[in-house]
Amino acid sequence: MFEANSDYLKLPGSYLFSTVAKKTNAYIAAHPDARIIRMGIGDVTQPLPPAVIKALHKAVDEMGCAETFRGYAPDLGYDFLRKAIAENDYRARGCEIADDEVFISDGAKSDSGNIQEIFERDNVIAVTDPVYPVYVDSNVMAGRTGEYDEKTEKWSNVVYMPCTAENGFCPAFPERTPDVIYICSPNNPTGMALTKDQLQAWVDYANKNGAVIIFDSAYEAYIHDDNVPHSIFECSGARTCAIEIKSFSKNAGFTGLRLGATIIPKDLKDKDGHDLYSLWARRHGTKYNGAPYIVQRAGEACYTDEGKKEIKEMVGRYMHNAGFIKDSLAGMGYEVYGGVNSPYIWLKAPNGMTSWEFFDLLLDRAHVVGTPGSGFGPSGEHYFRLTSFGTYENSVEAMERIRKI
Repeated sequence: MFEANSDYLKLPGSYLFSTVAKKTNAYIAAHPDARIIRMGIGDVTQPLPPAVIKALHKAVDEMGCAETFRGYAPDLGYDFLRKAIAENDYRARGCEIADDEVFISDGAKSDSGNIQEIFERDNVIAVTDPVYPVYVDSNVMAGRTGEYDEKTEKWSNVVYMPCTAENGFCPAFPERTPDVIYICSPNNPTGMALTKDQLQAWVDYANKNGAVIIFDSAYEAYIHDDNVPHSIFECSGARTCAIEIKSFSKNAGFTGLRLGATIIPKDLKDKDGHDLYSLWARRHGTKYNGAPYIVQRAGEACYTDEGKKEIKEMVGRYMHNAGFIKDSLAGMGYEVYGGVNSPYIWLKAPNGMTSWEFFDLLLDRAHVVGTPGSGFGPSGEHYFRLTSFGTYENSVEAMERIRKI
C-alpha cells in the first residue's frame, strides 16, 4: 500500500500564518461584532500603481487579438522583463548581472521554497533565528533537517544563528560550517537590515568556506539608509557565492498578481565545478510553465519613470505607517525595533509574556492581529511582529487600542 512522505510528517503543526488565520477566524466567529484590525500577515492594502494597471489593460487587449496573442511564456521569463530587472535593479547599482542570469517566477515565496532542490540532500543549511518559516519548512520537506526537538524547538541538522537585541540582530558566524546560508535583509521578521560591511563579511565567509548564500531581498524597496545594500551583488565576490531572490509583492503590491525573480550568476559553481545556473534552468524548464505574459508586462511597467515614481510613493505611505507605529509603541514603553528600512515592527512582549499570550491579549482586548515571534524560531519567543501594510487610519486606531490596554 502507498505511504505518505515521512519528511512531510515531521513538520510540527501547521504553517505559521495559517495558524494565525485559524485563531483569528475562530475569534471572529465567536465575536461577530468585533472589528478586527489585521497587522499580522504582510499583505499589502493599497491598489496597484496606475502604470501597472495601464500595462495590464494593454496586455489584456493584446491577448484578445490573434496577431498579438501569447500562449506559453518562455519558461525562464520574457526577455523584456529580464532585461528591465537586470538593468534597473542591478547594473544601475554597479552590479555585474546579465539579462539571462535573471529567472522570472510567480513569486519569492515559491523560489525560496524551491531553490533547495538544486542542492544535495546532505548539505547543511544555516538560518538566522528568527527566520521566515519557508526556508526551514521546505528543507524539512526535502529531508535535509534531521529530527525536531520539541523542547528546544530546533531541528538537529540545522545551524541556527541567533539574531537578538544583544547582537543588534546581526548573525554571528556559526561554529559549525554550513553549506547553504539563508539571509534576508531587510529582515523578516525583525525589520533590521545588514550594513554593506556586515553583508560583505558574509560574502567573504561564504567564499572562504565554499558555502552559498541564498539572499532574500524582498524588502529592498524599503531601504532608506545609504549604508544598507539593496542587493548582495553590491558586495565584492558575491557572483561566486550568492543567489538572490526578488519579489514584486511588497514594493509594487503584486501579492495578488504573483511575480518574482531569482538571480543566479553563471560564475556560481559547486566544489566539482557544476554551475547552479544550469541546474536551476533545468529545474525551471521541467517544473514551471512561466509567469503569465500579462503579469510580466505589469512587472515591466514598474521600471518606467511613471512606475518608479508611483512605487516610491506607495512605499513611502507604508513607511509613514511604520514610523508612526514604531514611535507610538516606543512612547508606550515597549522595546521596539525595525520600522526604518523595513515595513515590519518587532517588539518585545510586555511583562515576560510569551508570544502567543501577547497574541491572545491583543486579539481579545484590542481586536488587533499580529504575528507571534515564536513562530519564526526559538529566538523569536517573547517577541511580536506587526506590519505597516494597513491604512494610516487603521494604524492610528490600532495604536490607540493598544495604548488603552
